[in-house]
Amino acid sequence: MDGPGEILRAAARGFGARPALVTATRTLSFAELDALSDRVAAWLTARGVRAGQPVSLYAQNRWEWVVAYHGALRAGAVVNPVNVMLTPEELAFVLRDCGAAAVFTSAEQAAAVVELTRDLPDPVTVVAFGQAAGAVAFDEVLACDGPVPDITVDPAAPSTIGYTSGTTGHPKGAVQSHRAVLLNCALTATMHGRTSDDVVVTALPAPHVYGNVVINGTFLVGGTVVLMERFDPAQALRLIGEHRATLFEGVPAMYATMLASPALESADLSSLTRCTVGGQTIPLSTIRRWQDRSGAPLIELWGMTEIAGLGTTHALHSPPVPGSIGVSLPGIEIRVSDLEDPSRDAPRGEPGELMVRGPIVMIGYHGNPEATAETIEPDGWLHTGDIATMDDTGHVFVVDRRKDMIITGGYNVYPAEIERVLAAHPAVGQVAAGPVPDPVRGELACAYVVLAPGAAVTEEELIAFAGGSLAAYKRPRLVRFVDALPATSTGKIMRRELIKQFDA
Repeated sequence: MDGPGEILRAAARGFGARPALVTATRTLSFAELDALSDRVAAWLTARGVRAGQPVSLYAQNRWEWVVAYHGALRAGAVVNPVNVMLTPEELAFVLRDCGAAAVFTSAEQAAAVVELTRDLPDPVTVVAFGQAAGAVAFDEVLACDGPVPDITVDPAAPSTIGYTSGTTGHPKGAVQSHRAVLLNCALTATMHGRTSDDVVVTALPAPHVYGNVVINGTFLVGGTVVLMERFDPAQALRLIGEHRATLFEGVPAMYATMLASPALESADLSSLTRCTVGGQTIPLSTIRRWQDRSGAPLIELWGMTEIAGLGTTHALHSPPVPGSIGVSLPGIEIRVSDLEDPSRDAPRGEPGELMVRGPIVMIGYHGNPEATAETIEPDGWLHTGDIATMDDTGHVFVVDRRKDMIITGGYNVYPAEIERVLAAHPAVGQVAAGPVPDPVRGELACAYVVLAPGAAVTEEELIAFAGGSLAAYKRPRLVRFVDALPATSTGKIMRRELIKQFDA
């Protein structure tokens, strides 16, 4: 097996009639997924899409998305999974930048996508998961019974172009090889002990690398994926019990909202054997509460678009190290570099930048050699932008994102540290921290708090609570109570958006 495009074919041979994918509208076996992917590949080839051309996927989680992903790879195309939260303007940039030959989208979004493609320099075929004017219906694609292309995959060739979130300027397209994507799925499955007996419930977006690894890493071993279109805490809890799920996989906000859901009291979580969490740092109090309620270990992990998924996690049967994102995947190198000189390692236990090297590191940013050179050192080490420490056993602890650091009176304060402390207060349902301008100290730390259902607490009480665990300069100086925290499609809290909302 040389790439992710061969995962379904191999799974169909080994697990044919077994359920592979369960959605709200359809359940598909491995054999059915494989056959449908063949039809997409045949249609793309008949439509003139050549090997190496990008094909974009822009839709919520659904079975059609998964079929289109594997069909595009089988046709030799480079998959461009697009965050569904992108605006039409942002989508137009991505399609133009990668040179997409086709884009698969939902019927609801198709009209806007058709309109924006008219202004692109090259023609782009729009396929709608449904019926939409100006777009090819997905049913028409699936009706194609032409020959399936016989593609020989070069493991080092591009497989995927995944665009970063683009918090400043335009997003950058991280180009991943077939080898990188397949390795990440395989190594993650190994570390987490996935088997054909597993049933995984997840609402992680399929376009995101974490979601991709969960879906295809489970297919790789013949397990079943129960894929939610979007996350809802009560529905997630119900699906775990209904399908006797062995894994739930998500981000910290998902666990926080499930723990706060009234549906938790009657939820049956007894089938869970382990869960995973990544995307952002998670408070130890949330880990303990979920493990106490579910009876299953919560395995932390860390990854990024530029490495096709995970870079670190914990092996299922290794001793737990709560608060750590684990150790490197097998065959992958990680280190914590000095913040001023990346060629030097930071002393053990001291904060530095987490760096990664190995076959999962991206080929580079599409059409952007300058950004590639800034991110990947000549000796292959990738800058992650995460501040971390490493202990004597090689376990890594993420402190925070380098760009999210609050500088108050000359001291560095990491939002995640404030969030971990305040999340332990019983009145706090969710919390995010960020800077606010201050004429004296430059910046002050502000905590944005969503109260737990039925709870009440004052700003003064929360600041005093933080004072029991944080040095004076680290304590939040302000607390703002909000109804919800803005989040990405993966559920990752967007701290900068909170700051913009209150500064506007």
